[in-house]
Amino acid sequence: MPTILITGASSGLGAEMARQFAAKGHDLALAARRLDRLEELRAEILAAHPATRVEVRELDVTDDDAVFEVVHAFAEDFGALDRVIVNAGLGKGARLGTGKYYANRQTAMTNFVAAIAQAEAAMEVFRAQKRGHLVFISSIVAMRGMPKSMAVYAATKAGVANLAEGLRSEMQATPDLDIRISTIYPGYIRSELNEHVENALFMVDTETGVRAIVDAIENEKADARVPTWPWWPLGTVARYAPLGVIRRFF
Repeated sequence: MPTILITGASSGLGAEMARQFAAKGHDLALAARRLDRLEELRAEILAAHPATRVEVRELDVTDDDAVFEVVHAFAEDFGALDRVIVNAGLGKGARLGTGKYYANRQTAMTNFVAAIAQAEAAMEVFRAQKRGHLVFISSIVAMRGMPKSMAVYAATKAGVANLAEGLRSEMQATPDLDIRISTIYPGYIRSELNEHVENALFMVDTETGVRAIVDAIENEKADARVPTWPWWPLGTVARYAPLGVIRRFF
């Protein structure tokens, strides 16, 4: 079974992905800022799946040097990395022009610039191996520009999706490399990023939502809006609906 590296694995979608991939028999390389949380997660996974190998490392994805060091160290630990999931993200944000540039900048640096660093590091490993599966966790809000405090967050997730698509186009034209690129667009899935949101339309629990993410990743889908219902049709609506509709429903 593939060895999977997951960033942002100490909580939320990343931690639940680790649990579900471990249940499928995958070995795991887990990275996040909160090492204590990773240690707890490793103990939980090993208690449930003793045959699974789980390695953990502290990582702040906005530290470029650390990103390259950690990704290459994991590759050395396991001898290879079969899949890297660019998952670490931040849900901060504020209306532009309201004096909270710091929050929007931090969101942009964590969600987009750091994703570039993770992709660079992963692709170095994959090019050397001549194979690999790189997964970007975007968001359903990447389909359109979002208003108010969601503006920068949605823009970063759109940037991640475009980065993935450009890389996918390159890899499709590079037959000597077996490197596959997936973009996952989660809909509203309960996690620490959105625990303050109440009564969001179509919100599903973490386990259910992540099961859809994991299935899409395991099937190596190029693009997946998850859960498929209702987010595949709603994602299409979001692409073409008037802005008034976007303001009302997203």
